[in-house]
Amino acid sequence: MSNIIARFHKIQVQDGVKVWYREAGAAGNPTILLLHGFPTSSNMFRNLIPLLAGQFHIIAPDLPGFGFTETPENYKFSFDSLCESIGYLLDTLSIEKFAMYIFDYGSPVGFRLALKFPSRITGIVTQNGNAYEEGLDDRFWGPLKEYWKSYQSDPVFVKSLIPYLEDPANVICQYHDGVPAIESVHPAAYTLDIALIQRTGQTDIQLRLFFDYQNNIKLYPAFQKFLRDSKIPVLVAWGANDTIFSVAGAEAYRKDVDNLKVVYYDTGHFALETHVVAIAEEIISMFAEN
Repeated sequence: MSNIIARFHKIQVQDGVKVWYREAGAAGNPTILLLHGFPTSSNMFRNLIPLLAGQFHIIAPDLPGFGFTETPENYKFSFDSLCESIGYLLDTLSIEKFAMYIFDYGSPVGFRLALKFPSRITGIVTQNGNAYEEGLDDRFWGPLKEYWKSYQSDPVFVKSLIPYLEDPANVICQYHDGVPAIESVHPAAYTLDIALIQRTGQTDIQLRLFFDYQNNIKLYPAFQKFLRDSKIPVLVAWGANDTIFSVAGAEAYRKDVDNLKVVYYDTGHFALETHVVAIAEEIISMFAEN
């Protein structure tokens, strides 16, 4: 029973970078690395971890810039840097083989890890974790695509994006949009996200990552080639009503993955808030013996 309960750690992996992470399950079990997205932290996995910990060894870090991970003042916030920090974490913990659960920002971080350590990846669960241009829903990405045509400190775009980042309603809507019964979403999740993202310096961090996201799209062909070449099993567990990463992004995995299962859920972006048991069952069914 003690292995089912998450343990909390903070470990220095680079100069000034201290990664806070959750761990559960026996170290001898297959490892799954859980990678969260914007605007949350490893807290999004709080209900999933005990459901998986009997079969897997779970590592769920807070990415730099999120949650309780600490970074120095000179840390360069880019997706390359996030990948580098998580790579250092895996090496520090001597994690040689692992599957990945990727969501939102966790997807480009995870795929970068796959490009860096292709032989170490045993499988992928992508829960609204995009790797295809057709998955970028313009309802969310349209304004950012215009931003990417300019420069990072463009005052026109910065002036419009700062209120977006600092308005709690824009966190809450990511949890509620596409959910048939919003009362099923516990407010504690987005309340913590709001509190953490309103800390001093957070707006600048998130602006930098918003602008850098365009470099993820440039890597999509490499991500897709990894999927074709690696032949690893992939579970697509997708909130079908997501207004950030559309169903087209889920369907696109069929082009590059042979060992694939696609499951849709009648929910939005944060599918674990409403369908955690069903998703856990799919993960166990597909990966527990691999």
